[in-house]
Amino acid sequence: MSGQNKSHTSKPAATTDAAFAPATMPNAINPSPTSLCRSTLAGCTNIGVCSRDQLYQLIYKISQAADTLYRDFPWRNTTDPYAIWISEVMLQQTQTARVALRWQEWLEQFPTVDVLAQAQTADVLRAWQGMGYNRRALYVLKTAQIISAHGGVFPQTTAELVQLPGIGAATAAGICAFAWNRHCAYLETNVRSVLLHELFPHEDQVSDRELITFVDALCPDDAPRTSRALHTPRMWNYALLDYGVWLKQHVSNPSRRSRSYTKQSKFEGSHRQKRAALVRILLDSRAANDSHAMTTARACELLCDEEVRAGRSPVSEDYVEQLLCELHAQDFCTFCDGSWQV
Repeated sequence: MSGQNKSHTSKPAATTDAAFAPATMPNAINPSPTSLCRSTLAGCTNIGVCSRDQLYQLIYKISQAADTLYRDFPWRNTTDPYAIWISEVMLQQTQTARVALRWQEWLEQFPTVDVLAQAQTADVLRAWQGMGYNRRALYVLKTAQIISAHGGVFPQTTAELVQLPGIGAATAAGICAFAWNRHCAYLETNVRSVLLHELFPHEDQVSDRELITFVDALCPDDAPRTSRALHTPRMWNYALLDYGVWLKQHVSNPSRRSRSYTKQSKFEGSHRQKRAALVRILLDSRAANDSHAMTTARACELLCDEEVRAGRSPVSEDYVEQLLCELHAQDFCTFCDGSWQV
C-alpha cells in the first residue's frame, strides 16, 4: 500500500452521511440522456462489435429506467469506504434482503476498520454466521489488520485494493465507485446481465474480457465525491445494478450465456455444508465454555447428530478429521493439546 490517494477511516461508520443524505430520485437523476451519452462516449466510434449508436441507446435506456428501478439500501447512503467495502463483500454471495439486516449489525459490532482489526477470529466468524462462505470473514479480518497497520488509511485505487486479501476486481471497483465516485470498470453479475442482454443478445460463451471493455467505456469520469447525478460513476453503476435485477425478474437469466457462468452446487449435504457446520460447532463450544476437549471424535459425534437430525447419514471420524485439517490449513481453527479450537 503506497502513501498516495488514501482516506483515513478512524471515525465510526455511519449508516448515512450527513452530507450524503438520500436525494429524491426524480431530482437526483435528471440529466439529458443525450448529454450523458456525449460526455460518456466522447471521441468513441466503435467498441468491439458495437457501434457508438448502440451504446447511446443502451445509456438512454438505463437513464430512462434509473428513476423507476432505483433501490434504496442503507449502504447507498454513505461514502465511508469501510462500510461500503463490507457491503460489497457481503453482497458477493448473500441475498440483498439478508445483507440489509446483517450489514447494520456488523457496523454496530465493528464500527471502524481499526475496531475490526483488533477483533478475535472467533468473534468475526460468529458475527458472520448465516451469511455463508465463511472464508470471506477471514479475508475481511486480514484486510482490516493490514489497513489498520497502515494507520487506518483506506486505499482509493483499484490497483492498490486488489492487493488486499479477498478483494477482487469487482469489489475494488465497487469501493472506488461508491465511496469515491471514481471512474472504474465495475463488472459484477447484474451488470454482466445487462451487457449480455442488451449488447450480446444472441451470443453464447461471452468472456468477461469482452464485457469489461464496455463497462469501462460506459462508466462516467471521476465526479465530486458526494454527487448523486446519474452521470457519475456511483449513480450510473447503481442504475446498471438495478436494471440488471429487473432484467432477471422478467427474462431468462442472461448471465447463463457468460463464459464465467457456473451453476451453484446444492449446499445442503455438501462438503461445504459440513465444513460450515463444524465451524459453528467449534464456535458454540467456545461460547459455552465447554469443559470437554473438542477432540476429533467429539466433533464427529456432534456433526453426526446434526446430520441425522437433518435426515442424512452420519459421517466417519476420518472424514471429520479431513474437514478439520482443511479448516486448520485455512486459519479457521487451531489444534492444541489434543483439542480443536477456534
